Amino acid sequence: MRRPEIQRIPANILLSLTALFLILAGVLWDYIPYAAARIMFPASGALILLFTALWKRSQRRQESDFANHICQTVDALLDRRDPECFQPFEDSQVSKVQGKLLQYYDRMQEGRRQSEQDKQTIQELVSDISHQVKTPVANIRMFTGILQEHSLSREKQAEFLAAMAAQTDKLDFLMQSLIKMSRLETGTFALHMEDGSLYNTIAEAVNGVWAKADRKHIRMEVECYSRISVRHDAKWTAEALGNILDNAVKYTPEGGAVRVCVRPWHFYTRIDIEDTGIGIAKEHYHDVFQRFYRGVEQASSEGVGLGLYLARGIVTRQMGYISVKSEAGKGTVFSVFLLN
Repeated sequence: MRRPEIQRIPANILLSLTALFLILAGVLWDYIPYAAARIMFPASGALILLFTALWKRSQRRQESDFANHICQTVDALLDRRDPECFQPFEDSQVSKVQGKLLQYYDRMQEGRRQSEQDKQTIQELVSDISHQVKTPVANIRMFTGILQEHSLSREKQAEFLAAMAAQTDKLDFLMQSLIKMSRLETGTFALHMEDGSLYNTIAEAVNGVWAKADRKHIRMEVECYSRISVRHDAKWTAEALGNILDNAVKYTPEGGAVRVCVRPWHFYTRIDIEDTGIGIAKEHYHDVFQRFYRGVEQASSEGVGLGLYLARGIVTRQMGYISVKSEAGKGTVFSVFLLN
C-alpha cells in the first residue's frame, strides 16, 4: 500500500501561487488602483494564513502517515511476517526507515539462529561427553567392586589393577582431548603464527608416534628438506600432524609403513601422510573429520574419534585445509596444505 501524499502537493502549489501573486503585486503596484490595492492586501494576508494552515495540516498528515507505516512495519516484524506497506524502491523517508528496520530484524534473526545452533551444539557435546565417559567410569567401578568384594590372588589383583590403570589412562586421554576440543570450538586457544622450520615441526609430530610404530614394526619414512619454512604455529601444527600420524599407525597392520612427504604446492606447502592401512571407503571421507566418529571396523580400536576432528580444526584456523584419498584395503593419504 503506497503512502498518500495528496495533501502535500496542493499546499506547495498554493504557496507558489501566493509568492507569484505577491511578486506580481509588487511589479504592478504603480498600475493598480487604490481601491483594488485595499482589497488585494487583506486578501493576500488571508491567503497566506490559509496556505500556512494547509501546510501545517499537510505536515501533520505526513507525520501521522509516517508513524502509522512504521508501527505497521514493527507489528509485522514482531509477528514474523513481511510488512505489507513496504515499498523498497520508493525514495521516501518511510521506505528508508523501513529498510533499516528490516536490516536490523534480519541481523536479530541471524543472531537468534546462531544462538539456537550454539545451544544445539552444546547439547550434542554434553551428550557425546557423557557417552564417552560412561564406559571407562563403569569399568573402573566394576574392577573396584571386584577387588573389594572378592579375595583374589596377587596375580589376579595385579591384573585388575592394571586394567583399572588402563581405564584411568583412557579417561585422562579423553579429558585432555575434550579440553583441546573445547578450546578449539570456543576459540580460546591462541595461535602464534611465525615463519619457522617445518622440518622441526614434523620431527616433533613423528617423535610422538615413533614408539607405537616401533612396537608394531611399522616403518616410518620422512622426506622433508630442512630449509623448508612456512608461517605456522609450531605447537598446534605438530599436534594436528601428530593426530594424523597416530591415526595412520593405529590402522596400519604390523609390518606396514607410514610415509611423510613435504613439497611446495602453489600458494601452499603440501604435507602428504601416507599409510598402508585398512583404508577408508569413499562415502566416509567427510565422516572421518566429524567429532567422535568411529567406523564400524574401528569400533574395537583404541581412541575416541577426536584426532582428525582436532587436526582439521587446527589446520583450518591457520588458513589451511586437509584432503583425503584412500583405497579400502590398500591405504590412505591425508594431505595437509599450509599457506606459504
